[in-house]
Amino acid sequence: MSNERKRNRKDRYDGYYVSDISSMQKIMPYLMPNRTDNECLLDYKLDMTEVVRYVEKKNAEKPEHKYTVFHVIMAALAKLIYLKPRLNYFSSGYRLYERKDLSFTFVAKNKMEEKADESILIFKYNRESDVSPIEQVHNFVCGEVYKIRKHSKKDATTNEIDVIAKLPRFMLKIIFAVLHRMRFYGKLPKIFRPIDPYSSSVFISNLGSIKMSADYHHLANWSTNSLFVIIGEMKKQPFFNDDGTYEMKQALNLGVTVDERIADGFYFAKSIKLLQKILENPDILDKPVGV
Repeated sequence: MSNERKRNRKDRYDGYYVSDISSMQKIMPYLMPNRTDNECLLDYKLDMTEVVRYVEKKNAEKPEHKYTVFHVIMAALAKLIYLKPRLNYFSSGYRLYERKDLSFTFVAKNKMEEKADESILIFKYNRESDVSPIEQVHNFVCGEVYKIRKHSKKDATTNEIDVIAKLPRFMLKIIFAVLHRMRFYGKLPKIFRPIDPYSSSVFISNLGSIKMSADYHHLANWSTNSLFVIIGEMKKQPFFNDDGTYEMKQALNLGVTVDERIADGFYFAKSIKLLQKILENPDILDKPVGV
């Protein structure tokens, strides 16, 4: 596992240097140095039949806070990245790194009202814990959203952004010019590290919760996020058989924008197939991630 790796002088605070890469992977950051230059879109229709059954089973136990499809997909992504570690790579400073943590960023509406503020939440998944993926995700999401909506607690990232945004324009330009340079060398000040929303393994947006669908969201040149996942609205869609017949099943479209420098198309294709397999067998999310 990553935390057992020997230290390399090229390691960063947030990633282990990856040296075993192809010549093309070494050259790509010089040809197209920005993350947005290397975006690749993966768009898949996922059969959610078993996920619906799984969520209904979990909620039949009458938990304090209900389980949702969002919880299942995030837990499935945690399982997927554990099994497909190259999805947790990132490119920075013309080098490739394996991220040290497994983390998710998502945005939660403080109230389901048009003018309500939004909170930026960062979830660090514990790969060493015996707590299952679904319980880790459910406990964090429900706990943090409850604090925000019931107690009007503002998240740490938004607190810091509110302070920085009050600075005059010339100071912001200087500060971010310096920060961009420090980020390039993996020397971002410690105060920014835990609150940086674009330093997560996955930035995930649940558009289905507001009855919307979209295939694509751009990555960001800032920081190290290599995967942006959009969850669309779940609804019945046709699934065709080889003989031309079809079945209507509960499904949703999953849009994944990836930095293609972290892996090749074959790896991404195998990863999506594995994700579908996990969602077809969601009971495995009740077991520790390594089982």
